[in-house]
Amino acid sequence: MAEGVVALLTAKLGFALAKEAATLGASLLCKEASALKGLFCEIREAKEELQSMQAYLQGAERFKDTDETTGIFVNKIRGFAFEIEDVVDEFTYKLEDTHGGFAKKMKKRVKHIKAWRRLTLKLQDIKGRLQGADRRKVRYDMRGIDREGLNNVQSRSAGQSLNLAREEDLVGIKETKGKLMHLLVGDLEEPGTKIAAIWGMGGVGKTTLVHHLYKAVKTNFSISVWITVSSSCQVEDLLKQIASQLGVAIGAANTNRDLVEVICNYLQGSKYLIVLDDVWHVDLWFKIRNAFPRESTGRFVITTRIQEVALLATKNCTIKLEPLQRRYAWQLFCNEAFWNNVKKTCPDDLKNLAHQFLGKCGGLPIAIACVGRLLSCRHPTYSQWESLYKELELQLSNNVILNVNIVLKVSLEDLPTHLKNCFLHCTIFPEGCQFGRKRLIRHWIAAGFIKEAGSKTLEEVAEGYLNELVNRSLLQVVEQNCCGRVRRCRMHDIIRVLALAKSEEESFCQFYNGSRPFSTENTRRLSIQNTNMEQPTPLLCATSLRSLHVFNSHLRTDSLEAFLKPFNLLSTLDLQGVQIKRLPKTVFNLFNLRFLGLRDTQIEYLPKEIGRLQNLEVLDAYNAMLSVLPVEVATLRKLKYLYVLTIPAGANERVLTFDGIQVPKCIGNLTDLLALQLIEANSEVLCQLGCLTNLRTFAIAKVRSGHCVDLCWAITKMVHLVHITILALDQREVLQLEALCLPPTVSKVDISAQLDKSIIPQFVSSSSKLINLTDLHLCWSKLHEDSFACLLGLHGLVTLHLTKAYDGNGLHFHATSLPKLKVLGIWDAPNLSRVIIEKGAMQNVVKLFLRDCPELKDLPHGIEHLRTLEHLELQDISEELKRKLQQNGESKKYSEDWMKISHVRWVDVL
Repeated sequence: MAEGVVALLTAKLGFALAKEAATLGASLLCKEASALKGLFCEIREAKEELQSMQAYLQGAERFKDTDETTGIFVNKIRGFAFEIEDVVDEFTYKLEDTHGGFAKKMKKRVKHIKAWRRLTLKLQDIKGRLQGADRRKVRYDMRGIDREGLNNVQSRSAGQSLNLAREEDLVGIKETKGKLMHLLVGDLEEPGTKIAAIWGMGGVGKTTLVHHLYKAVKTNFSISVWITVSSSCQVEDLLKQIASQLGVAIGAANTNRDLVEVICNYLQGSKYLIVLDDVWHVDLWFKIRNAFPRESTGRFVITTRIQEVALLATKNCTIKLEPLQRRYAWQLFCNEAFWNNVKKTCPDDLKNLAHQFLGKCGGLPIAIACVGRLLSCRHPTYSQWESLYKELELQLSNNVILNVNIVLKVSLEDLPTHLKNCFLHCTIFPEGCQFGRKRLIRHWIAAGFIKEAGSKTLEEVAEGYLNELVNRSLLQVVEQNCCGRVRRCRMHDIIRVLALAKSEEESFCQFYNGSRPFSTENTRRLSIQNTNMEQPTPLLCATSLRSLHVFNSHLRTDSLEAFLKPFNLLSTLDLQGVQIKRLPKTVFNLFNLRFLGLRDTQIEYLPKEIGRLQNLEVLDAYNAMLSVLPVEVATLRKLKYLYVLTIPAGANERVLTFDGIQVPKCIGNLTDLLALQLIEANSEVLCQLGCLTNLRTFAIAKVRSGHCVDLCWAITKMVHLVHITILALDQREVLQLEALCLPPTVSKVDISAQLDKSIIPQFVSSSSKLINLTDLHLCWSKLHEDSFACLLGLHGLVTLHLTKAYDGNGLHFHATSLPKLKVLGIWDAPNLSRVIIEKGAMQNVVKLFLRDCPELKDLPHGIEHLRTLEHLELQDISEELKRKLQQNGESKKYSEDWMKISHVRWVDVL
């Protein structure tokens, strides 16, 4: 993955060269201008050299492990790239260090002349050594490494997985097996083509399942073939392989068209079954599909790690394989570890260790099988098993789970360059850690991994990358929002072992937890995990560090101060969750800092020295202890994300009672801001907000009635808004928001305030143009039947929450209301006594919450029409309704009330 390092550095060199004209034009000293000119020349040559290498590196990645000379050369290129990056970062650091008065600045410039010459000589030395390595390597064009050799390696890798296709390996897949069997042979008398797709992460058992089923059903077809597809497979090679498996003589068929015709003629009128195992690219199918006659009865099974490929399947013929559930994982483990034991049972004294092994395998069948087989070759004693477990703990994956590496490594090698850095970045998180979409995206952007593409924002591009990693089964989705977007994800433990090994090999990232050997040589990113940082001395040699992520809440400020001193080129410092009350002074010397993460810390104030961090792009102090920002924050012109929301102690989770932060009145200077959350309203600040025209996320608190005119005017200027939050001073404050005009880009609106009765119809009327509005949360709004009826016209809503917002007696959902709604929550509706749901209303609703509705004595009338409803929660309702449900529940009689909700999977009455 060295090309990922080079790609990132090439972009950084481009940014440095962009400063050339302005720097030379502003130079007052002839000697300085001459020195800078020479340095820029060397930077330009380095950039051109690296660009020419990038394509070579991308190809070399696939076989550097099988060709020692190539591997050595790739490692040298990576080392040279790091050296060049060090030069460029030092140059940028010194070039943009403009603090102090005129005399101090001039003194610095004279001093820098020597630095420019030193850095120029250093680049010349690196270039000379790089050219020497190139001459020794001799071949840039990979002569002698033919594609057939590579395909053979991959075919062997794929073929090894077929060794798992034994009956005892097929555990926990009875339902999936039956479904696939029905898809293949359920309607063989019906001509035409049907495609079934089995997808999931590498090693989850796709090939094992399909191979077993293939042997069972192939007798139902006159022709059946199994084709293993490599990630670098070419169309011509695949067509020839299909013809060879069919036993078709291709004769003079030299072109793809000829091959397609020969295969099609052979299959005409037949019942045939074709398995395409391990397909990586969608377009491969479209290039070969004409080889299969549509009027014949053709059944295809595609196995793949890529969701996009799985979508080729016929409707309702896609199956995703997940890691095994605990009981099935245990069954497979015992089958493998005790295969020569008649009962195949684990001795009691080894069960605890056995479960620890299973925990490392994370339900992945290939890992369970490999570890189980290895254990079967050891004496079943505690000492022998404990010894092997310690080897696993040290992550000696090449020796312990070699077969797993062979299978999973292809997933990493197939990653396009733009995804490699993003994927390896996920190794900063501790084992089992669930990381949020937004946090990950902010890290990627600050690290320079994301480049703008067309009209898409950086966030949209980054989210696309995240979805690609999910669709390639390299990240697992833990939680999605109602619109299907990833909210939180994690890395499978086995994938993480391989990714960590790759990350350390590439000097991309290392983690330190005090329990493993640690070397800081060339370390670019460091993740501190659950360890005592009272003794930072062993890490002081890591002067090349660019990112530091601390996952350790017990850390003293003085320890952090000592630890940070060598890292003057640090660009990311994420201290989320670290319980410190002040930042060490060293932080404000990190001129290269792009990302400062203070989320969930106890930081109480930021000093004026924050203004020295002129390259800062992300300041994340969400739920810290800040109450005011210094005026110097407004000088951070590159700032894109400013999160300073504070959650008061004892805050009600149902009501948005967040405290706003006092910000400088010149906040309008930060014209690059994309997110500003959550500030305290005052007249001076409101007059500045109209300058922040690039905002996507905006949240403001303690809004008074007198602020509304200026606030509405400012929001009108925010033409790119996606998420807006407006919190009144308290629930007694009535906000006049009739002039509120939201842009069509808005998808989420949170308003906590009393609203004038005339506002709701006006708001809904204007909101009908908001084609992207999916999420609406109203609090304290004092809605009644008429004003609530207006909300039913918002047909794009997916989530609707009303918190202390409804004072009416009844809710009536007519037949065409809220067709896309998935979540409806009603909190604190003191007068609500009836809910009527007409047939056809809320036809996609999944969750319905009715809480603190003491007058509600009956289930919603028509709730039986909500066939998609999965979760119903009734909390603090009337005692009468509680008794009805409790009595019927205890007697287990299916009364009318229970029949209405018998289709709902989860019903909570609290």
